[in-house]
Amino acid sequence: MAGGLAVRGLGVRDLVVTYGARRAVDGVDLDVPPGQVLALLGPSGCGKSSLLRAVAGLERPAAGQVTWDGADLGPVPVHRRGFGLLFQDGQLFAHRDVAGNVGYGLPRGAGRADEVTRLLDLVGLPGAGRRDVATLSGGERQRVALARSLAPRPRLLLLDEPLSALDRALRERLAADLRAVLEATGTTAVFVTHDQDEAFAVADRIAVMAAGRLAQVAAPAELWRAPASAAVARFLGYEAFVPVDDPAAAPLRAALVRPSGDGLFALAPGALVVHEGGDVTASVCRVHVRRGRTELDVDLPGIGLLTARAPVGWWAQPGQPVRLAVDPTALAVVPA
Repeated sequence: MAGGLAVRGLGVRDLVVTYGARRAVDGVDLDVPPGQVLALLGPSGCGKSSLLRAVAGLERPAAGQVTWDGADLGPVPVHRRGFGLLFQDGQLFAHRDVAGNVGYGLPRGAGRADEVTRLLDLVGLPGAGRRDVATLSGGERQRVALARSLAPRPRLLLLDEPLSALDRALRERLAADLRAVLEATGTTAVFVTHDQDEAFAVADRIAVMAAGRLAQVAAPAELWRAPASAAVARFLGYEAFVPVDDPAAAPLRAALVRPSGDGLFALAPGALVVHEGGDVTASVCRVHVRRGRTELDVDLPGIGLLTARAPVGWWAQPGQPVRLAVDPTALAVVPA
């Protein structure tokens, strides 16, 4: 509650989920207003799926409360919460064709076929209604499962690692498509993932979980720009840390126009880029090409091994010195 008023949308207060003596979810507070997509992001075992299942009603909380528009959902069974569920494997009905799967939750009537057609168009499968689900690829199966979960127009859609079984390129494409579909339908959603790129592509806000608690909740740009701790930064992909007042951090301070003081600079891959006029000198350890871009492992005195970026086709021998410039967009400052 805020200011004594009921919070519209999903509210989670002091939620605890236990398995024996272990607290999988440990005192979580969270709000998801209508129309917003929230990603629960964290490593395996951090409690994100347990939190999602408690919201769905599939797990009984040991303490705390889940509400919708301020109304307690504790006594409301799963099938009466008005929430949609989408899991990793899609769980399609093998005995129904694509249209039969999508239309499963729709009332029979004259408009049913038109609604199925609309949903299949929306998820990028026009004309696929008569296909046998056994002929679908993994990505197509998840598109059908998404259309089926949206068909009853749920007030909240809960997605538990829906893309994790797909290969990297397909996950990236479907993440962008998923975002577009959720925006187009105005769906309120909670999206569980361990993949940082998926969370940034799909969500309006990201809640980073660690050991059953929320480590930080922020919009994607704010989360990347200002991680709340070194642990959050490390999970997001920042790879090296150096005290702000360390002599080795002088070029970093200059790049952020920041005086010395408390805190740690967090450097993401690409915080240093090859530049003839750069004011940082490092030693090349290895050069490699990854997904169409040239990267190099460099040893920077006072900081250690870092991943720098170079123009496509750039090459150097191990041990060769290289001039580097600082990219401030790949830097953050976190508490020491």
